[in-house]
Amino acid sequence: MARSRSTARPGRKSHNRLLLLIAIYKFLYALLFFAIGVGAQHLLHKDLADEIDRIARYLRFNPESRLVNFVLAKAVLVNEPLLRRIGLVAYSYAAITLLEGVGLYLEKVWGEVLTLIITASFLPWEILAIFHRLTWFRSALLLINLLVFLYLLRLVAERARRRAARRKRRSRAG
Repeated sequence: MARSRSTARPGRKSHNRLLLLIAIYKFLYALLFFAIGVGAQHLLHKDLADEIDRIARYLRFNPESRLVNFVLAKAVLVNEPLLRRIGLVAYSYAAITLLEGVGLYLEKVWGEVLTLIITASFLPWEILAIFHRLTWFRSALLLINLLVFLYLLRLVAERARRRAARRKRRSRAG
């Protein structure tokens, strides 16, 4: 495969661009979940109704709108232990997603396998969510994760075939 001068350095192999793109996607996902964790922590020891009202006014929403009233009605269900759990889950998922991104960026097999397993575990839930309510966002997320899954599955299977072929050649030679 030909490499351009800007990406190829003597003695250094260039990055697999698709793995790099998936790694960036994972880094952004980790950042999103980190922000969710920070947001949940920020809301601890605060009156959620006041915070929602303040945000609605800042965003120039009508405080009497159906959306604001809907969010206020749901906020009654949120308490401090739930906010702590949301924060813990968000930080945990951010850490795992960051680990996936690092593994993919470094082009490590463990990163590819970890991403493959985690992506595969969420696909049924994403499909179920689409059956529950079809939106362009859910569809796009499913499509992206399906493409990531199929690409990584092909990549891991290809590497496994190459390793098996090398072992077979060594056993014939030895």
